[in-house]
Amino acid sequence: MIRVLADANVLVSAALARDPRAPSVLLLDAALDGRVELITSPALVREIASVLARPRLRRYLSLEEAERFVADLAGVTALTADAPLPYPAVCRDPPDDYLDALAREGDAEAIVTGDADLLSLKEPGLSVITPPDLLDRLEL
Repeated sequence: MIRVLADANVLVSAALARDPRAPSVLLLDAALDGRVELITSPALVREIASVLARPRLRRYLSLEEAERFVADLAGVTALTADAPLPYPAVCRDPPDDYLDALAREGDAEAIVTGDADLLSLKEPGLSVITPPDLLDRLEL
């Protein structure tokens, strides 16, 4: 089993996906069947909830569906405490530093993201990969 941190953009994509073969959906499926252990933190869950609560997303899912998705994440993720931010900043986009800190605090092998700023991160002992890259590692 691989322990990963999925960025909010990946998890929001899974919530909004209509295709059950979408990489973000397959990542959640892998977490449900034990091939992947997803880690989250209170800050990451708040970010996902905030994005899914945006009125412009109502055409994709109801507020109730959004709230249920966030609540269901608790059943498929390992909740880790928010970690102190690194100093100096390590990410090209400093607001993403909390994800690097969380991945390290949670002993993640990889951050799974579609964010170009995170994908440019080069940190020893931590891979930053896209959802399709993770699926390739899992041979899906």
